[in-house]
Amino acid sequence: MICEDKKQLLNECAKIVELDGNDVRILDEAKLKSTLIDDLIYTAVFSSDQATQEAARWLIRRAGVACGIMSASIQSLYEAMGRGELKGFTVPAINIRGLTYDAAQAVFRSAIKGQVGPVIFEIARSEIDYTLQRPIEYICAVTAAAIKTGYNGPVFLQGDHFQINAKKFAADAAKETQAVKNLIWEAIEAGFYNIDIDTSTLVDLTKATVKEQQKINYSLAAELTTMIRDLEPEGITVSVGGEIGEVGGKNSTVEELQAFMEGYLEELKKGGESLKGISKISVQTGTTHGGVPLADGSVAKVKIDFAVLQKLSELARSQYGLSGAVQHGASTLPDEAFDRFPAMGTAEIHLATGFQNIIYDSSNFPKNLREKIYEYFKNEMKDEWKEKDTEEQFIYKTRKKGFGPFKLEMWHLPAQTRNELGAELEKQFTFLFDKLKVTSTQKIVEKYVQPVDVQLELPAALKG
Repeated sequence: MICEDKKQLLNECAKIVELDGNDVRILDEAKLKSTLIDDLIYTAVFSSDQATQEAARWLIRRAGVACGIMSASIQSLYEAMGRGELKGFTVPAINIRGLTYDAAQAVFRSAIKGQVGPVIFEIARSEIDYTLQRPIEYICAVTAAAIKTGYNGPVFLQGDHFQINAKKFAADAAKETQAVKNLIWEAIEAGFYNIDIDTSTLVDLTKATVKEQQKINYSLAAELTTMIRDLEPEGITVSVGGEIGEVGGKNSTVEELQAFMEGYLEELKKGGESLKGISKISVQTGTTHGGVPLADGSVAKVKIDFAVLQKLSELARSQYGLSGAVQHGASTLPDEAFDRFPAMGTAEIHLATGFQNIIYDSSNFPKNLREKIYEYFKNEMKDEWKEKDTEEQFIYKTRKKGFGPFKLEMWHLPAQTRNELGAELEKQFTFLFDKLKVTSTQKIVEKYVQPVDVQLELPAALKG
């Protein structure tokens, strides 16, 4: 049910949860999980009344805390990796573009079953726009999924590729930088305590030296890091990631990592105070976001330079105390590639398009809805159809943009359909968690991560 006013919302909550000052007390946990949480998240996402929507979002987040579910930074765990205390696993960072509530439940079911510790939920700047999911909506969907599945513990929410657009930066650097700063502020306010800064789009390979090539990248990364340190809630050190090479570009080098880190650390010191820097570094090793579609719509095989990944991870830890290197654009890799990431000391791996493909290509996804979405692309996005691309290539490249316009229809698919799609996703999450060696790591998170309860202001609709 989608509640459209305060009275309806409070009626749904009656005898299940109640306000306790500026907090929530759970009266009936079974009913919260079985029915109320569904009503709250659908209201939080789709209610036409903004005040009711805000109230539902607040109730989800505070009910999560009452259930032992809190948004957290992975900083302390990554610092332990940087000290060499933890190794042998790679943290999966999962981008959920559509069916977020159901997909997140699949992640949590798999995590509970495998006693998985560190797993990150993330959304990129570009995804926020084309999936129509602002950070507050995303965190509410993930928190609601945690409540629904009975998960208990910290939840890692991450702003992925909070990226400077090079063309917009060239046209108006201040305006584009401010746009990313505004997004960082919005994300931290919503409870994202892990932020990946991506200023690698500004690397200029025409410059004479590697440090000159990386100068704008490391300078702006330091500026954004300083801002994050000013915004982070008391008691929380936001985990910040940097990037030295744009995904899809040339492979990263040791010289680039050293040039970036030396310049970045110099910039951080300019303020006169000792600020905590990045906890990881994203590098390019041969992948492309989403993979490269062939003429028939299948994805070309990619050869990752694992030697580069291993060398840069080792250097990041030994010389700079970082958790290691981060691999992007990996979800469309062949299955046999994934167990190599822990072996190479990869700190984190970003996974997105493969889950999107499972949803769209599933026999459980309604054929008529799929055809409707594809027709929408051909009619409304034909200006994105490159002359050299077949229809299959155009659809593959574009279909990530169907999750926003068709969000209402996807979320309202029959429960059985969503359950079947969720089961397919859960199977893939379980496979990946096993390959990345994060099964049976729950105790590690319990040891190294102590979440902080950040109080939220009571929304107007719930006052009085």
